[in-house]
Amino acid sequence: MRQSRLLPGKANIFQKIRAKRSEVLAAGMQLLDLSIGEPKGPALLSAREAARDAVMSDEEVMHAYQYNLDQAVPKFSVRFVRAHLARDLPAGEVAYLPIMGIKPVLGLLPLAAGCANKAVTVATMTAPGYPIPADWCDYHPHADHYALNLSPENEYLFDPNDIRADTDLIMINYPHNPSGQVAGEAWLRALCAHCEANDIRLFNDAAYYCLTFTDDTISLSEVAIDYPDLSWAEGFTAAKLIGNGTGWHVGAMAGSKDFIADIAEVKGKTDAGLVAPMAAGALHALENDQAGIEAYRNMYSERLDLLMDLLSGLGMRLALKPRAGFYTLWEAPASAFGRPMASSEEFNMAMIEETGVVGVHFPGCIRYAVCADVGAMQEGLRTAFQAASVEYA
Repeated sequence: MRQSRLLPGKANIFQKIRAKRSEVLAAGMQLLDLSIGEPKGPALLSAREAARDAVMSDEEVMHAYQYNLDQAVPKFSVRFVRAHLARDLPAGEVAYLPIMGIKPVLGLLPLAAGCANKAVTVATMTAPGYPIPADWCDYHPHADHYALNLSPENEYLFDPNDIRADTDLIMINYPHNPSGQVAGEAWLRALCAHCEANDIRLFNDAAYYCLTFTDDTISLSEVAIDYPDLSWAEGFTAAKLIGNGTGWHVGAMAGSKDFIADIAEVKGKTDAGLVAPMAAGALHALENDQAGIEAYRNMYSERLDLLMDLLSGLGMRLALKPRAGFYTLWEAPASAFGRPMASSEEFNMAMIEETGVVGVHFPGCIRYAVCADVGAMQEGLRTAFQAASVEYA
């Protein structure tokens, strides 16, 4: 019989918001869309020009399957990771792997932890947080998952003592989407020590690492190398760094040899590598156009300040001042439009339907992004939140 064979009602929060957005647009509502976490405009010119030159190359290695990307872009993964870090990682002690962005790799991590043939328990940063790690675990019948404790009270830095004893894999995301929190060295060392002592594999999604506004942060890679028995990996991507690089599925991982080898085995059986000219373009921008990346980082920082000042002045309560990325996270109001709001979802849907302001709701909080030009939206946002007249208990 021709019908869906998936469980019903399993759309994640981003799919639900897109559907709601389409619904109100079809009804003629003009939107002030702060839900989209995708940079606008073309990729940096430096990246596009380098990719253009690679596309025009007659070299076979630039156009073939990229089972070995280093033939087309020498030492791509090592150079790509190095461009993100403040110092070199020790030669010979760290393994590297090119990836087509971080999202598809997230589904390989439980498999690399052994979930194809045994039960595996995965801890994720998904409440609130990017839902894809949990979504992938839901598709793996032997991967059980739970969300680590994240809240304004702990400033979205969970306590390693909260990690369950049966955990096999931890998938963290620092800088964090949606709070903008970063991981400091002392906190990362406590986490690495815990994972090493308890034989837990540790992965960090570092998609926003180059969009950090503070010096008080460090990559997992630069800390994990001091823990010789820790099984770890960290993923970096160009998608958020080079303007509208979200369509450039280009990235690399660094990690311990055992974990990277397992990921590489699964990955090697399931894809043919990324597009070499895009890798060449993204790497060129990272290595030669830090001024362009800095311009985007400054733009997001200015937009964040503008939005935080505006919404705070209109009664919204910030959950945490972001220290990276292009998101703001707000505590959900107890009431708006003169009536109680039972949840962040109810508040978000009311804002969409009555004012056209679109956010992304998580339990107890709501995320507003600054990928769009919030300066051009100021008066519309002011009018919308004045109409909402939010209050907290």
